Amino acid sequence: MPEPVTPDPPRDEPRPLLTQSWLDLAFLHWAADPSDVAPLLPAGTVPDTLDGTAYVGLVAFRMHRVGWLRLPGVPYLGSFPETNVRLYSVDSQGRRGVVFRSLDASRLIPVAVGRTVFRLPYVWSRMTVDRAGDTLTYTGRRRWPGPRGAHSRILVRVGEPVAEPSALEHFVTARWGMHTTVLGRTVYLPNTHPRWPLYRAELLECAEDLLTAGGLPAPAGDPVSVLYSPGVPVRFGRPARGGARPAG
Repeated sequence: MPEPVTPDPPRDEPRPLLTQSWLDLAFLHWAADPSDVAPLLPAGTVPDTLDGTAYVGLVAFRMHRVGWLRLPGVPYLGSFPETNVRLYSVDSQGRRGVVFRSLDASRLIPVAVGRTVFRLPYVWSRMTVDRAGDTLTYTGRRRWPGPRGAHSRILVRVGEPVAEPSALEHFVTARWGMHTTVLGRTVYLPNTHPRWPLYRAELLECAEDLLTAGGLPAPAGDPVSVLYSPGVPVRFGRPARGGARPAG
């Protein structure tokens, strides 16, 4: 059985492998057919669903001061805009996670490290995050490795705080790890952070082709959920091997 969706982390990470902060996040989510998601997940995981529906996320934010172990985060190379396309997975141990189809970032060295060390689909892109009052604009255009020219432009207006997140809002934000493939094996990388401070957000513009570049169908219509968060500090633990999920 999948572990419960909890707004607070189910575990602590006293000896973090990585530390960082995620700031000024825009969460956009569309409903998806689990059959479209399943072929894109690592071996041994299946789509995590809510009432039979899978979800695809487009999440834009500012990465801030990535650091190794307990060392201070790096101010320049460790701080940059990022936009990722993500899916939701569960493994045989019931661990719910995120699976990234792409992670666009504006710093080449972190992109190279993410691709070579963690085998994550980082992409070097030209990116900006701008704020004017309660409106944020996130832009990106890919440089390498491509598809060159894939782009995104997202504008959101921040609204009222979310006093009590819905089941869907918890499902797409309260994620305490990710599944990825390293040297042919599925691994689970846990993370922990304070409970998300969430705000309603109005989507003013969304022009992107990152979802289709990630092997997903083009979204049909507007997102079913649009949220904003000022951010949280994050700690990643050591990777653990993912397990094959038994049939049935």
